[in-house]
Amino acid sequence: MTEHKQLLTDEQMQEFIVNGFLILKTDFSEEFHEKLLTQLNGVYQGEGNPGNNLLPRVRELQQVFDHPVIDGALTSVLGDNYLMHAHRHGHFNNSPDHGAWHKDSYWGYQTVRHHRPWWAMIMYFPQDTPIELGPTGVMPGTQNHATRIFKEDNLPEEAKAFGAAGTFALIHYDIWHRATANQLGRERYMLKFEFMRTEAPVKPTWDLKDPQWHTPNTAGIFHEHQVMWQDTWSWLKGESLTLTGSVDEEQALKDMESDDVNVRTKACDALGFLGDGASDKAVAALREAMTASYEPISLNAAYSLARLGEKGQKALFDVFTNERIKAARSAAYGLQSCDERVIDGLIEALSHDKKEVVAYAAFALGEQREKASKAVGKLIEQLSHPEPLVRHTVVDALGIIQSPEAEVTEALIKALKDENVQVRFTAGLAFIKMGTKSKEAVPHLIEALEDEDRYVRAHSLEALYYIGTPEAYKAVFHQLRNARWCTSTSPASTF
Repeated sequence: MTEHKQLLTDEQMQEFIVNGFLILKTDFSEEFHEKLLTQLNGVYQGEGNPGNNLLPRVRELQQVFDHPVIDGALTSVLGDNYLMHAHRHGHFNNSPDHGAWHKDSYWGYQTVRHHRPWWAMIMYFPQDTPIELGPTGVMPGTQNHATRIFKEDNLPEEAKAFGAAGTFALIHYDIWHRATANQLGRERYMLKFEFMRTEAPVKPTWDLKDPQWHTPNTAGIFHEHQVMWQDTWSWLKGESLTLTGSVDEEQALKDMESDDVNVRTKACDALGFLGDGASDKAVAALREAMTASYEPISLNAAYSLARLGEKGQKALFDVFTNERIKAARSAAYGLQSCDERVIDGLIEALSHDKKEVVAYAAFALGEQREKASKAVGKLIEQLSHPEPLVRHTVVDALGIIQSPEAEVTEALIKALKDENVQVRFTAGLAFIKMGTKSKEAVPHLIEALEDEDRYVRAHSLEALYYIGTPEAYKAVFHQLRNARWCTSTSPASTF
């Protein structure tokens, strides 16, 4: 590709952080998309959905992901060395009914979902897609909500990825979305590809002009998450969070007593701007709010407590270890946003009797990155935990912490041979993040190329590529040559 990447602007990045998606456009010719549609129709009609083989079966598609707008958008959100995941799917929709609202799983498995953008999806529309043709609908701002808080009979403003051929949606992997009704009955393809960040951010990778946070005009559709948004903005810049804003504590505490969940949600958010100077009353109110059944209230309380110094951290740990799982989950997101003073408490929580709390503790330790290196020994012990949820969350955390390298590599090699498939393929993803730090894993990754699971094999192949030693490259080339694909071969044309 010779064209320069078209990186996102500050305004676009802030819109993505708030709403969880961007609608963008490529500039391919009509002839390009006509040819692409002809190929898609031929494949679907003659062979069915090619699934994960969508890219090699429809060879023009690679040009789409080499396009400077798409490449630039992905680089902006996921960093320079982002990975295109092995799972991809072409969605064909000619149904006159709306699809169900959902979050995508991780290849059939559940995980502790990251609020910060470690994962993203591209949904590409190769044909003109007016609203009547049933584009994908997304619910803005719901990427960090585990529960579907909006109601079918009273929907907020749903966003739809409609437009001319070449329109695509860049979405946070975890946003709530659905297929909308195809009222025209004509072919409607949406080509979904997944992408992963391979490195924690150390600097901005978009076209940063103004480092200050400015809430976009599209914010506040039915909730406010100012502290959470600024946490993500700072993380993407490779910086610690410094909030910009102020609050009337007395008014915010009064609003905490409101019967209106939106007023209470905003009040929880506002109290985070008090910082270390927050009163004991504010801390107590936020601690109580963390047990609320309305998730945005609980989340905002957690993120705000993370900003209130040691008093806020103590309240987070109280909820984390003593309350129900939903509240503990919110507390985990607050703890991942705290400074390194929480590390000792998170290490202690690895011995908790609830598997979810152990997994959330591992998750939050991972977000501390190399600062949590002293937790590695205790994390490695959890690779013998009976629950796969704990083991694969620990593996993910180790791949982010990475230090001490020898101990982490040895542990991930063990995980690569775990009886649970999700633990094994998460180990492959962790080795991708480790890259050249895990050269000793090369023979084991080569062995994993024969695993029974497609994603263990795929992740191991990518890990070998990112490690990049001559032995690793030799294995990659050997595997790809043996699995070479002819883009012209089909049931109608076998040779």
